[in-house]
Amino acid sequence: MKRIEAIIRKTKFEDVKEALLKSDIDWFEYHNVHGIGQTREERIYRGVQYSTDVIERVALTIVCRDHFVEPTVKVILKVAYTGEIGDGRVFVSDMIDTWSIRTGENGDTVLRDKK
Repeated sequence: MKRIEAIIRKTKFEDVKEALLKSDIDWFEYHNVHGIGQTREERIYRGVQYSTDVIERVALTIVCRDHFVEPTVKVILKVAYTGEIGDGRVFVSDMIDTWSIRTGENGDTVLRDKK
């Protein structure tokens, strides 16, 4: 099992969500996050000046079987891409184990597999 964590632009979240659902990833966690990026400059948007030091993004967390990792990452990379600085990052790490609270079973069998 792997854990995929992606930090993406807020403006790309709905597109990424729809693409993941279409590619049979039927559960993931997401939340709003703030980070500090490499670019530090003042910008003006609709007449309001703001700093780009603090970046608002959406963090996605997906736990899946190993064979879903590559297609899932490809979907995120393709759909979240704008070509501009600040598109985000994708991290993949190993999961040691998982348990179902309801049934008490453990291992990757608790992960649903549509394919």
